[in-house]
Amino acid sequence: MKIKLSVNINKIATLRNSRGGNIPDLLYFADLVLQAGAQGITVHPREDERHIRKDDVFALKEFIDFYNQKNNTGIEYNVEGEPSPRFLDLVLSVRPDQATLVPVTPGEITSDHGFNFREDLNIVQEYSKILKKEKIRSALFVDTDLENLKLASFSGADRVEFYTGPFAEAFDHSPEAGKKCFQSQYVPAAREILSQKMEINAGHDLDHLNLKIFSGLPGLSEVSIGHRLISRALETGIGQSVREYLRALS
Repeated sequence: MKIKLSVNINKIATLRNSRGGNIPDLLYFADLVLQAGAQGITVHPREDERHIRKDDVFALKEFIDFYNQKNNTGIEYNVEGEPSPRFLDLVLSVRPDQATLVPVTPGEITSDHGFNFREDLNIVQEYSKILKKEKIRSALFVDTDLENLKLASFSGADRVEFYTGPFAEAFDHSPEAGKKCFQSQYVPAAREILSQKMEINAGHDLDHLNLKIFSGLPGLSEVSIGHRLISRALETGIGQSVREYLRALS
């Protein structure tokens, strides 16, 4: 099965917002990403709108729909956010292909942990049920703790998205440490999720180097990557960066 690459373009919006105006243009860069071969666009519109704004979410939906119609493609739109009335209202208005629920700690710089189903099961069940009724694929951001993952399917969600920060950190220390982390933590976690008939996404600090290991994860359907892909693009250009990631995934 071909692993899809969904590019998170939050960082483009961060750069734009740091100056004001519309440069860099979010839609222009979304088009570059798709022309280079990415199969999806991801955004995480936070409540403080420090990068992706509410109006961006709607503009990108319109752009992706037009792109698919014009090019006869199946580009997917993935919108991430915390399980809250604010986020749910936005998702039900925009109707992306996928909504990824992510636990959010006030003041955090970036998402750095998954749901604890022992504490969060009721709320993710509630939101997954609504999304399923509206025919929007649901995914839940999770860590690799096996005891916690045994409850994943009770959420009613379609997929999980593995938080891959620990793997990337281990790989940055050494490729061998990355391989050990992958085999000891992520492979057993993936097998647990697959045994529950759920699908698997992954994201956080994956790059064109560590993906050569992580793309071997059993059942991996999609990776969502932003920060490191955009950082790499500062060296190579956005198109080349996307193509490098696609080669690593294949």
